[in-house]
Amino acid sequence: MQFRISVLFLLLNGASYAQKQPFTAAQLFKNEKTNTLQTLPAIKGWADDAHYLLTKGEKTYAVDVKTGQESEHKETGGWVMYPPLSASPDEKGQNLTGSPNGKWLAYTRDSKNLYLTDSKTGQEKQLTTDGSETVYNGYAAWLYWEEVLGRATQHKAFWWSPDSKYLAFMRFDEGKVPVFPIAGATGQHGYLESQRYPKPGDSNPLVKMGVVDVATGKTVWADYDANADHYFGTPFWTPDSKALWMQWKNRGQDNLKLVAIDPATGSKTELVSETQKTWVDWLTTVHFLSDGKQFIRMSDASGWMHLYLHTMDGKLKNPVTSGDYTVTGVSLVDAKNGLVYFTARKENSARTDLYKVKLDGKGLQRLTFGEFSHQVQVSPGGSHFITTYSNLQTPPKMALLDKNGKLIRELGDARGADFDKFTVAKTELVRVPTTDGFQLPMTIKYPTNFDPNKRYPVLISIYGGPNAGSVYDRWSYTPAAQWYAQDGLLQVAIDHRASGHFGKTGQNFMHRNLGKWELDDYSTAVKWLIDKGLVDSKKVAITGGSYGGYVTALALTRGADVFTHGIANFGVMDWQLYDTEYTERFMDTPAENPEGYKVSSVLQYADRLKGTLRIVHGTMDDNVHMQNSVQLVDKLETLNKHFEFMIYPGARHGFGTTGKAKHAQAETARFIYRYLLEKPFPAEVWE
Repeated sequence: MQFRISVLFLLLNGASYAQKQPFTAAQLFKNEKTNTLQTLPAIKGWADDAHYLLTKGEKTYAVDVKTGQESEHKETGGWVMYPPLSASPDEKGQNLTGSPNGKWLAYTRDSKNLYLTDSKTGQEKQLTTDGSETVYNGYAAWLYWEEVLGRATQHKAFWWSPDSKYLAFMRFDEGKVPVFPIAGATGQHGYLESQRYPKPGDSNPLVKMGVVDVATGKTVWADYDANADHYFGTPFWTPDSKALWMQWKNRGQDNLKLVAIDPATGSKTELVSETQKTWVDWLTTVHFLSDGKQFIRMSDASGWMHLYLHTMDGKLKNPVTSGDYTVTGVSLVDAKNGLVYFTARKENSARTDLYKVKLDGKGLQRLTFGEFSHQVQVSPGGSHFITTYSNLQTPPKMALLDKNGKLIRELGDARGADFDKFTVAKTELVRVPTTDGFQLPMTIKYPTNFDPNKRYPVLISIYGGPNAGSVYDRWSYTPAAQWYAQDGLLQVAIDHRASGHFGKTGQNFMHRNLGKWELDDYSTAVKWLIDKGLVDSKKVAITGGSYGGYVTALALTRGADVFTHGIANFGVMDWQLYDTEYTERFMDTPAENPEGYKVSSVLQYADRLKGTLRIVHGTMDDNVHMQNSVQLVDKLETLNKHFEFMIYPGARHGFGTTGKAKHAQAETARFIYRYLLEKPFPAEVWE
């Protein structure tokens, strides 16, 4: 019924479409003004519970929530470094981080050792001395940077205590980690990067957690076996600085422990231990209550991500939230009033709302409104919040509300004065049923001249990794997508059962079996589109990067009866070629799961390729090595299969915003025009 209503909606709007004008290439790609969209106010947070911060040009203003009156806001507090540093840290200093009290500056040098500099005197103190080509203090080994601590850390692996008396850091020893060669082709002789990169079953970096007493320079080590085969996650200092809470996981990643470390002795006390049959994900944060007696953590052990209240010794008091929905984060814990403000995908798995609930789990209340996805900023005391909200049909708006969700005033609307003068492509969210009961979310962006009696070529854009969905009911507008819609391309995004829409319950299907359910669910969605009369079964294209590159290549081989065209960007073609932490989390080791690695490999199905597959990779990709694509190319050549191969010399993982990105976008367009639209390529548009 939903689909029929949507098609009728498009038919009824055909007349209004005809009265509107399409965008020109200059308007979409050369920034020629259209007045269809405008910028929202630049609100960067809260000054206090009654004033939010608004940036205009180079000035920031505090805005009174009741009156709307603006007054210039001067930043106060923060870290101040008195005289400029002279001798150190030099240009090789990395991740400069001031202590909370402003006295010290911590940093690493040459990726090896950890240092402190007195902010007033400029005197430097070296904290570690054993750094080497394979030992790093306070600087993350590649595996930890990529998979555990995150790329945003810039390899930073040290953490100040709130009272500035201690500096915790990780020490990595990569001596036993295999070296992978990455060849650079520039210059007359080229060059070689030797990357320490553990692949499934290999030795991982050995890691220790040290805590430096800043006053004495003495380091104590957390009470763990220095040679143990395990992982440490991001640690958290307690607000009183009396303990460093560490995250520990076994190599199999099905057991996560939260452990308190005494910074003076290194002794440990286990607080929480969670085991799942599949895998356990890292905690991104711990929410300490201001009473100093409790904390809240997140866990998906129930099958859905929820909040749990514990006493400081780790004992569970009660679940704060429960049900078949996903909590996405905590916006504020109001211990004084016994409330938690949190975001969740509850009303609709493709939307995010703000809620509040009592610490005992009672009195759940939705604070946001309508059929929108909301991005919120809650005031420090919880009396107000600002939401930026939209859906697939509605450009973002911004509003100020009180603690009960009552609208105080609208703050902005991204919809421009001339929005209705142009034929903006219609996008809708549908749900596709599977034979075993899932309702897969899918967005469809229709051609602007949509004819329900015509079947269209389709481009399916995916990522596909566990808990990494791409289908959301929020505004999404790109010049390229609009241009393709004007030229008659149907554009689709699909999320499978393990994408996050169905909680950890859905994700668990992927355990030891990457590739199967993604491809099965995507194939189900494509067949649904064909059955509805929307899609030309001879022009079913799929594309994605990284994990999406893997799924694309799998679709053109293992799924060759459904998918006819694909562009596989820098994808993993065999899971034995990716890194330990990510791969083994889902697949276990090759020794433990040989059949799983075999059936998940694209190489296993290369002989089935019959459509048009383009393989794309950067020669110096340090994340998904070009080795992946080269092995698939080798296999296809041996099988005498036709395919296309595009390399980007010197490119890392992805193309960023460089000239390589522009070239990749243009080559993708050529592919679409040649194979799907069967029209002359408008080269002037993509120059």
